[in-house]
Amino acid sequence: MPPRLLLFTRTTGYRHDSIPAAVAAVRELCRAAGLATEHTEDPGHFRDDRLAGYAAVVWLQASGTVLDAEGRAAYERFTRRGGGFAGVHAAATAEPDWDFYEGLVGARFLAHPPGVHPAVLRVADAGTPATGHLPAEWHHTDEWYTFRTDPRPRVRVQLTLDESTYDPGELSMGGDHPIAWSGRHAGARTWYTALGHAAGTYDDPAFRAHLIGGIRSVLGDP
Repeated sequence: MPPRLLLFTRTTGYRHDSIPAAVAAVRELCRAAGLATEHTEDPGHFRDDRLAGYAAVVWLQASGTVLDAEGRAAYERFTRRGGGFAGVHAAATAEPDWDFYEGLVGARFLAHPPGVHPAVLRVADAGTPATGHLPAEWHHTDEWYTFRTDPRPRVRVQLTLDESTYDPGELSMGGDHPIAWSGRHAGARTWYTALGHAAGTYDDPAFRAHLIGGIRSVLGDP
């Protein structure tokens, strides 16, 4: 049986119009990679017996408080057993008052400048499935998140955002601006990318390779 992934898109905060495109892209990419997927917005999936069937959960544009106390407890047990975590874009806004989740996602969203803007991303670690295909400087257009804290002490940074190539305004992170990273938390392999705001992004080959590479990495793929 191929590894199964749960794609979770529930929102109680801002809901991205790109969610259908994101789900379709992840399903297509996973199918090509030999991975099975199930998509849900039902927090009832976060129970021990149901989570036991998955190798990882992809928090795909989930936002706000999306799990009840029973779901949080079950999900924590799932990750402590080694279930993988992958988070995409708005996942950094999910579960804002749950410290365990913050450890998984790596950093909390603070804000972003209005709109989407072209900028340069710099590959900080080319030796990962999510970055190995990218040029050292990747020109990309997205909505640029700033985070409440620098995740670098806790994670392996994969991509950084060159703040000199767009205008962060008062949201500068001081020159070191991680934008995608991987890590370990409570037994789980973790990966997060702040990219993926707009629906059209999910048609971009470079982003699609970044996305499936990151998802594969939480399953232990080299």
